Amino acid sequence: MKCLKIVVAFVLIVLTSSLTAFAEQKAPFAAEEKISVAVAANFISAFKDMAADFEAKTKIKIEGTFSSTGNLYSQITNGAPYDLFLSADEERPAKLYKDGAADKPFIYAKGQAVLWAANKDFCKAKTWQDALKNDQVKKIAIANTQTAPYGAAAKKALEKAGMWDALQTKLVNAQDIAQSFQYASTSAVDAGFCAMSATVSAEGKKGCFFVINEAPEIIQSACLLKRTSNRVAVEKFIEYLNSPAAKEIKVKYGYR
Repeated sequence: MKCLKIVVAFVLIVLTSSLTAFAEQKAPFAAEEKISVAVAANFISAFKDMAADFEAKTKIKIEGTFSSTGNLYSQITNGAPYDLFLSADEERPAKLYKDGAADKPFIYAKGQAVLWAANKDFCKAKTWQDALKNDQVKKIAIANTQTAPYGAAAKKALEKAGMWDALQTKLVNAQDIAQSFQYASTSAVDAGFCAMSATVSAEGKKGCFFVINEAPEIIQSACLLKRTSNRVAVEKFIEYLNSPAAKEIKVKYGYR
């Protein structure tokens, strides 16, 4: 009986040690199955579709944080633990790369600024400039021109049209391009400068819009942040961003 007890104890020790070793081996793998992405606000809808598709195919969980490009850049430079940065410009990822904080940036999408309104009568004007000159238009949303690339693009279009100074009393600053659309879609303003991606949403289809051809095309760049501990998983998602499935989603939301 004493020998039996010794054998049982030995077996339990071996099993416990094996399970502990297995758990220790699994821990790093589990960490690789979840990545955090800083995402420019214009790309929210497209990103959510991509994340869902990617997770279904790979079982790697993607968590997105959405804000203006400038705000996200500030968070990153102050130590925010993101693995990947999907910017709405080329400038900020390039800075991170130059500073040694990120791998070489790559372009993942090209977007377009639009002027959107909930009231379809707004688009009866011949041009977007004429629509804004209507005396009944009292408030116009625009994303922060310092931190949001789509807001900066809208400003350039207004300057080119010679309307920037004249509209100062009517412009309502939004934190990012998503908030600009929120103001317009809830009729808190008469119209808002938004991303083309907003126009294909269920709410966006209820209104009308002008394409702002005078606004520069928005070249959206991304970079893998060197602080990541999940490089393998992040690289898989980067590969996915350039896949036919991701391209289909981009086109769906008005990106090239």
